[in-house]
Amino acid sequence: MLKKISQRSYRSAYFIDGRSKEASGVKVTDEVVVVFNEMKRKRKKAILFCLSKDLKSIVLDEEKQILQGDVGTTVQDPYQHFVGMLPPNDCRYALYDATFETKETKKEDLVFIFWAPENAPLKSKMIYASSKDAIKRKFEGIKHEWQVNGLDELKDRRTLAERLGGTSVVSLEGLPI
Repeated sequence: MLKKISQRSYRSAYFIDGRSKEASGVKVTDEVVVVFNEMKRKRKKAILFCLSKDLKSIVLDEEKQILQGDVGTTVQDPYQHFVGMLPPNDCRYALYDATFETKETKKEDLVFIFWAPENAPLKSKMIYASSKDAIKRKFEGIKHEWQVNGLDELKDRRTLAERLGGTSVVSLEGLPI
């Protein structure tokens, strides 16, 4: 049974057999939820998600992750390593576990990132944009969301620091802002 649960200006959400789907019809796989829970347990630093080859599911982007154990050993600067994992010509969803210090305290927050570079195919941008809410609903407790449309927005770690706490952030991943 198909039941409309909300109307938005450019897309609609539907409830089908106990699962939510965006109008794009893209589903979030169970593997995505498992990986999200691993991030919450501090096992992963960053992870990328992509559309399956048939464009029907959001899946883990294999080998596009940073494990917590890699930080300080094979990965010296997790933020720059994460930026380097993003494909220059296609969209992705990402979770990044940001470690930062404010003037008062040290913090860690999960950041949901929608990567949609300007030179990505239009079809890809449209499917990712219309499926974004489906994956976000699976990620409970995300405090920060960031849509990024080019590497120039990511090059300077200050941009992420501003999103995390404005001018009160003094370091990100142990490096001064």
